[in-house]
Amino acid sequence: MVHAASGFRGTRAGAAEGFIPKNQPGTAGGDSLPRIRVSYWCSKGHETRPVFVKLPEDQIPVVWDCRRCGGTASRGQSQQEAPLEEPEDGYKSHLEYVKERRSSQDAEDVLAGALERLRAGGALPD
Repeated sequence: MVHAASGFRGTRAGAAEGFIPKNQPGTAGGDSLPRIRVSYWCSKGHETRPVFVKLPEDQIPVVWDCRRCGGTASRGQSQQEAPLEEPEDGYKSHLEYVKERRSSQDAEDVLAGALERLRAGGALPD
């Protein structure tokens, strides 16, 4: 057990005398790589702005997935630069995937069972 007046109190493992923390501003060891934010627009006009490490222009992706609709977004705001290939199914929501796996009757059965359990526990009135 370490004594309460120990000199190691509040230091992290691996710290040594003369150690400069890397996460402190103004220290040479903690400098992060330069980053850039790149804009992508989908065919619906949504803008997506992911952050990349500053790379040469040819290494930054030309297309990106739209965060709002799931479509393909390109770096140019004009629609001429958008890729001609659109996915056949497009973006699917969680509910659409559930509807593919379950029928309407399954949904009714699950809902009835959940309501029955809630009423039995007193969480819902009859």
